[in-house]
Amino acid sequence: MYTRWPVIALLFLGFSAGLPFLLVFSTLNARLADVGVETATIGFFSWLGITYSIKVFWAPIVDRLKLPVLDRLFGKRRSWILLAQAGIATGLYLMATVDAVSATQTLALCGLLVAFSSATQDVAIDAYRIEIAEERLQAALAATYIFGYRLALLVAGAGALYLAEYFSWTVSYQVMAALVGVGALTVLVSREPAVNHFAAASDIAEKVKAEADRRTHLPPALAKFAGWFYAAIAGPFVDFFQRYRELAIAILILVAVYRISDIAMGVMANPFYLDFMGFSKTQVADVTKIFGFFMTIVGSLVGGVLVVRYGVRKILLAGAIMTAATNLLFVVLAQYPPNVATLAVVVSADNLSGGIANVALIAWLSSMTSASFTATQYALFSSLMTLPGKFLGGFSGIVVADFGYAEFFTLAGLMGVPAIFLVLFMMKHGARLDALAPPKSE
Repeated sequence: MYTRWPVIALLFLGFSAGLPFLLVFSTLNARLADVGVETATIGFFSWLGITYSIKVFWAPIVDRLKLPVLDRLFGKRRSWILLAQAGIATGLYLMATVDAVSATQTLALCGLLVAFSSATQDVAIDAYRIEIAEERLQAALAATYIFGYRLALLVAGAGALYLAEYFSWTVSYQVMAALVGVGALTVLVSREPAVNHFAAASDIAEKVKAEADRRTHLPPALAKFAGWFYAAIAGPFVDFFQRYRELAIAILILVAVYRISDIAMGVMANPFYLDFMGFSKTQVADVTKIFGFFMTIVGSLVGGVLVVRYGVRKILLAGAIMTAATNLLFVVLAQYPPNVATLAVVVSADNLSGGIANVALIAWLSSMTSASFTATQYALFSSLMTLPGKFLGGFSGIVVADFGYAEFFTLAGLMGVPAIFLVLFMMKHGARLDALAPPKSE
């Protein structure tokens, strides 16, 4: 399975998806802390990540709109990926030229361009991943995607810190902008998915058009647009709620709270390592980025095996418990003088549990998307997956300033408890959820 081109392509597309993330999140926080920006301001910068959490609002456009010229040349999914990559490269280059202290607002706007373009790329790549191969290959696609994504996090995390240490933040962000070309080249040599993702949406559009003609006597062009608009915006949600009915709300709540613990904690991780604990940038890069990268890959591989062996919902439960518990290890770390070995142990546990939880969550979410609305439905899930954590993370700097790091990490761990109970609820209704799962072709 791992020698097939779609599976290999997802390695590089995963790299393309992961590259911008830390550059507007963790690495950007380290840059701001390094040049003396106040902690409270750093916390507010994390709101750039909310863009990833509200991408569901423009995902229907990615699902239904054909880009002029690009669509004819590359197809729907690849054309949107290429457009998003152009925005990412432009934004990163602009961030490289902006002074973080004297032009903080301008830096935020450039970061917003990167975050918006990156979120759009995520929507298109997620749809491409689900549509490009049959269901039996989805585990392999997810595995290589995660590997590429984590490799990009290593480059944009440790790599960016090393470049900033030995050269400058300007050089660091310029190099990251050039690396966007890896994903662009992959798109150019890949094929477009052959899935008919217009089938159910076209049926909905025709029904709405006919109803508009009958009830409102709209001009034919307006009636057709009303049908298209309803199918694009409402169709994915109508399909989801009709299938899962009263379980739909519980599913969405679980998606929203599953990663809230580790996302909220992640905002203050680098300031905790650099400012509070006193580790150097190279120590942080060595342990949390390079060593942490390999532990995350191990966690992902272990998670993939466990999902196959025990089923996705059982590993969802294990991931939720481990993620909440490992936050408490940072409370212990904050009580002692800086020690690289202790940091490595804590980072190992955190990244191992994160890798297991992430694989299980991606597999679960992918299994619930309909082929007719792939981009929008997965964007709904992935947006909810990060929105609460990103929003609460914006206040993390205030919590740390008023109470301290130990209290902050304790609170982050407690935030993971609701996810544990919701996974138990899903396990109770597992047979019904399996029966309601949508087919992967229409």
